[in-house]
Amino acid sequence: MELIDYIDGLFIDEPSIQDYWITAILSTASKGHSSIWYTEIKEIHGRKNWPWWKSQIIQKYSNGTWIFRKTISFENSKYSVDKDPYQWCLRQSKRIKAIDPQMKIQMRNQKLLKQMPGELEHAVKFQCNQN
Repeated sequence: MELIDYIDGLFIDEPSIQDYWITAILSTASKGHSSIWYTEIKEIHGRKNWPWWKSQIIQKYSNGTWIFRKTISFENSKYSVDKDPYQWCLRQSKRIKAIDPQMKIQMRNQKLLKQMPGELEHAVKFQCNQN
């Protein structure tokens, strides 16, 4: 869904952006399974505009199985000191946003804190209360 936000942002910044630039972005941003999916869909349907691609991406990646996998990934990833805190928080935050895009930031932060060990959670809450 981050890709959708990025491309939607391009249209806000530059409304006259051509659809072939969007397909170029999709082509280079797609990796692994999503690259195969994109190539197959493009071969079947040909060149399409951004609203069409956006609906295809949402249809493909907003299904119950995909959301379930994101939920499991989120729940299984606990913070530990050997992980880069910035990267871990960013990855987890993206997972939460993918699971529930409408979730308020406060709830997202609470979910992140629950994935941290007790002492770290306490330290983060303490620091937040100091500011």
